[in-house]
Amino acid sequence: MANIKSSKKAIKVIAKKTENNHETKAQVKNLIKDIEKLIASGDKEKATEVFKVFQKSCDSAVSKGLIKSNTADRQKKRISSKIKNM
Repeated sequence: MANIKSSKKAIKVIAKKTENNHETKAQVKNLIKDIEKLIASGDKEKATEVFKVFQKSCDSAVSKGLIKSNTADRQKKRISSKIKNM
């Protein structure tokens, strides 16, 4: 454990940021799973609605540096093509 006050605060800040980052990444992964379930059930309208939310959260994760832009683009392209081919 740190002895210096600023180091103690830095530890708290890092823990809070780490938790927020995990939540954002988990949200992206959960949206992918939700879209996959909707595609499997054949609900195209609902899948396109959730896809819009997914795009927004994916771009947010890229801007925060949580996932790489190429990874986000690849995921968006794969899911959009699955929705189009329904």
